[in-house]
Amino acid sequence: MDTEEFWHLMEQARGRAADTTDAEDIARRATALLTAREPQQILDAQRILWDLMAASYKAPLWAAAHVINGGCSDDGFEYFRGWLITQGRTTFEQVVDDADRLADLPAVHAAASVGLDLEGEQTLSIAWDAYEAATGSQLPGGSFSINYPQLDPAWGFDFEDHGRIAARLPRVAALFTD
Repeated sequence: MDTEEFWHLMEQARGRAADTTDAEDIARRATALLTAREPQQILDAQRILWDLMAASYKAPLWAAAHVINGGCSDDGFEYFRGWLITQGRTTFEQVVDDADRLADLPAVHAAASVGLDLEGEQTLSIAWDAYEAATGSQLPGGSFSINYPQLDPAWGFDFEDHGRIAARLPRVAALFTD
């Protein structure tokens, strides 16, 4: 499996979901699709997933997740990026490139109006669950790793500083202003 195939699998899972904003349903469907693959392809999917998590480990995205979810711990940021992966390649790439583009997403508008958290914790375990279902054993130790880049120090401020967030993510901040 390569990155193109991974994104195709995620699109298939999205296409089968009743609600394309439901990250948990999309993750379950992606797991089922991945379970039908060869074990090596499942291992490849795990590596690709963690590569995407590393690519999206960016301070502007973390700040946006903090605003959208009303706070965002380390784990919360992982779950938010899991949700973002379930939104598909185009959305993922656009938002990783410019976190303020989250303001274009209907799910973010819904989160702003009804106070929903955007999380996809189950996305992080699609390969793990698929491998176990396909082989009856857990992913082999050392079969994947993640190396997060350094966060941009220019974003090294308290994400509770709404003025600084609004200056850098004006469209996202505007959705969540009382």
